[in-house]
Amino acid sequence: MEFVGRTDSLALLAAARERARAGHPQRVLVEGPAGIGKTALVRRFLRDDTHVLYGAGEEAESELAFGVLEQLLGRDGTGDGAGSGPRVGIGIGIGAGGRRWADAHAAGAALLEALDEAQGAGGAPDSDDRATRGPDTPNTPAPDTPAPDAPDTPIALVLDDAQWADHLSLQALTFAVRRLRADRVLVLVVVRDAEDPRLAEGLRRLFTADDAVRVRLDGLGPAELAELGGGMGVRGLTAQAAARLHAHTAGNPLHVKALLEQEGAGLLEALGERDVTPPAPKSFTALVLAKLAACSPAADALVCATAVLGMHCTPADAWEVAGADLLDEERRAADVLTALEEAVHTGLLTETPGDPVIRFPHPLVHAAVYHQLGPSRRAALHLSAARTVRDQAHRLRHRALAAAGPDPELAAELAALGRKFAAEGAWANAAGQLTAAARLGPEPAVYEQYTLEAVECALLAGDVPDMGEVAQRIAQFTPGGWRSYLLGRLSLYDLDRAEALLTDAWHRCDPAAEPVLGARIAGQFAALHGSMSHGAEMAEWADLAIRLAPDDTATDMIRVLRLNGLAMSGRAPQTLAALAPLPDPALATPAQLEELLGRGTLREWTGDLTGAVRDLGGVFGACHGRAASFRVVAATALASAEYRAGRWDDAIVHTDLALSLAADTDQPHIALYCRMLAAQVHAVRGAFAKAQAHARVARVYAAGGHVNPALWAALAEAHLARAQGRPEEVLTALGPLLALAPRGDLEEPGTVPWADLLAEAWAALGDEKHAVQALAPYEVLATQRGHHGALLVAARARGTLEAARGDTVAAERAFRSGLKHAAHVEAPFDRALLHLAYGGFLRRAGRRTRAGEQLRTARDLLVRLDAPPDLGRCERELAACGLGPAGSAPEREPRTRGAALLTPQELAVARLVASGLTNRQVARELVISVKTVEYHLGRIFPKLGVDSRTRLTAALAADEPGPGPGRAP
Repeated sequence: MEFVGRTDSLALLAAARERARAGHPQRVLVEGPAGIGKTALVRRFLRDDTHVLYGAGEEAESELAFGVLEQLLGRDGTGDGAGSGPRVGIGIGIGAGGRRWADAHAAGAALLEALDEAQGAGGAPDSDDRATRGPDTPNTPAPDTPAPDAPDTPIALVLDDAQWADHLSLQALTFAVRRLRADRVLVLVVVRDAEDPRLAEGLRRLFTADDAVRVRLDGLGPAELAELGGGMGVRGLTAQAAARLHAHTAGNPLHVKALLEQEGAGLLEALGERDVTPPAPKSFTALVLAKLAACSPAADALVCATAVLGMHCTPADAWEVAGADLLDEERRAADVLTALEEAVHTGLLTETPGDPVIRFPHPLVHAAVYHQLGPSRRAALHLSAARTVRDQAHRLRHRALAAAGPDPELAAELAALGRKFAAEGAWANAAGQLTAAARLGPEPAVYEQYTLEAVECALLAGDVPDMGEVAQRIAQFTPGGWRSYLLGRLSLYDLDRAEALLTDAWHRCDPAAEPVLGARIAGQFAALHGSMSHGAEMAEWADLAIRLAPDDTATDMIRVLRLNGLAMSGRAPQTLAALAPLPDPALATPAQLEELLGRGTLREWTGDLTGAVRDLGGVFGACHGRAASFRVVAATALASAEYRAGRWDDAIVHTDLALSLAADTDQPHIALYCRMLAAQVHAVRGAFAKAQAHARVARVYAAGGHVNPALWAALAEAHLARAQGRPEEVLTALGPLLALAPRGDLEEPGTVPWADLLAEAWAALGDEKHAVQALAPYEVLATQRGHHGALLVAARARGTLEAARGDTVAAERAFRSGLKHAAHVEAPFDRALLHLAYGGFLRRAGRRTRAGEQLRTARDLLVRLDAPPDLGRCERELAACGLGPAGSAPEREPRTRGAALLTPQELAVARLVASGLTNRQVARELVISVKTVEYHLGRIFPKLGVDSRTRLTAALAADEPGPGPGRAP
């Protein structure tokens, strides 16, 4: 039957496809009620397309982790497709049950890679072909030139019945779609209602945004219904009858087709009689069962077996399962192809040449067949499926569905597999197995234990949308250590309640008998003390957790907590020295990767910024399989080290990425330090509106009165006020920290510097007494630790303070002390501010020649950093010296040459390319598509006036500000 109507909708889709063909990825939302023809529209639109990735949600599998994503990528690595055209072979091996993906972001990254391969990405300048072509070989294609074999047709990615898709697949798709920039990709999401609560919120926002294409389907019109009837062989549907049919069914094609099939000529008679109400469509199930009843035993068994296996499966698997439904003589007299042909002929299954699987034509057909199975027959087929499928998780799923009631042995097997997944960090799959185990638990205590473990895994997978509801449910469980522990974990933003619950859990736990539970409780105590900036306690609890259960602490960062706690309590150098040698991040075990993350952070705090960036960059590049929370922390730690090292463009890229990851997993609270960091770097760049936006978000979280949110909000506001030259606002922001400092390790040099900002603000306002009170404790600690970076900023603040008091001798002594420490400090911005402050002091003291030397050094650093607010102050000081800006214009003006011409994202791409990475490796590092890398290179090359990767590397090297003495200006 030919497709009917929908001309306007097809035109909208065609326009979107053309935009995608031009390299502008498109998001299309097709929505309308059940049976309205959404799937038919998409298939008609894509009927001639040869590059289609297709996946469909299924109500019965909505809890199957990554089930839809497996359809899109293909379980066997060959790819799936929609419509009748050939599919794209994408070559992505999934692994059984998708358990190679730690969470939705790792899965989303895999989908991005699949889309890159499907587009034939890689034609832009890259180093993949260096075996045959050098990077400077003449006639190298321009960065934005497509690969010679790149298809003209865009890739169509279709998610049908999105309201039934599993949540993790929706998150993975959202993650991937957000990162499409210059890709020839058309993403179509088909859903009944865009406001359906089962849709992931991030996906809903993407596909209802102003720049998305929305195709809303209503019923077919009377003329189209008449055409539909004619195509189905129903003649005589007059205009009047078609109008009445339209009024009766609202033009729903599914209902109309059902009525036309079921009633035939009788429907025409009813439509012709005004006083006769036309019959309602018989249930879809009745229609399906009528067809099924006409099948031979072999075809019936094949259809029912397919229904048990899911919406689609291989014919061989379906025929193997069908053996439980057939007598020996029936099986010997039939074969799978004959039975399949019959099932296809009746419309119960579909089969496409070249497609390795058979499918139901609509989820309702599948549901009708599956639910008509009696309990005994359904259980027998599931048991047969359990013997047929090869994946252990799928086998257990079928056995669970076949269970007639509680089954202690099966529940234990499901729980064991769930715990195995948990040990591997596959939290989503672990949660699914443990939930199934809970349903089969023989008694309430077992049900509650498995449920508690399932909720914990769901938390770690970022898949608990309503923590309050979960907490209420768990609160009804029998009091016990696990219950109190998990309630405490759910309450970490109510610190008093969390501490009380964790204390109760600890009292109920015997760590010697229950080391795993003991380790989990200890790990949460470590996190709790970390949120209060109690370094020693954080390290102590983390160390205990590792000792109790080194491989089963249910956290991705227990070793990071331990190392950070030791550093916060003043033992950073000793902790670094005690660390065992660690491998390259790419070769590290999960535990070693945690230690590398901790080591990188400690190196930043102790002033080894080169080592910190190296460690943290390696960790970030190697952590794609870790939980989203780990990647947020890794990206933030890298951005922090980059900020101090003067790599501000890179820091902006990584703060943006960390904030995006946190938002995508509905965990914005884990990125509050990142908010402060983003506010800080935008403030020094003069982007005050952006800095204010980040500070405002941090302030919202600080309203709860907890130490860390209050600290990050205060610092965000203080750095913004300092950059704007508003000391009164610095005092307003930082004043509360004086009360918070005794409650935690907030004054430890190298961790979170703030005393210098407060002291300088007091000095600027003429209150030397308060300035001394703010600065003196920090100076003492910095001296005790021998921390050059802390002593530098303290010396700058002391010099400024003494100058304000009129003691020029003490001020001179302080500034000179700062210069001695600067010889050991890599941080270019800290050194620039010291030279600026010293130069201003010398200028006011009438020593203009020496002032000019200091100010020119400050200006050179600030130009390279591109710090307009402080550069403006420096230029004004130079003008007051009567010197004016010296040097050529390119040396004077920021953001006018070399790397300064690039956007932060372009600079991040350029630096990674210059480091020797291929385009695909760069894409994986920045979690963007290869096409987006190619797009950026297409803009980078002409901006820098280069035509090869080698010349790009040279251009960046010539323009790079060195971060430290002997390597910096």
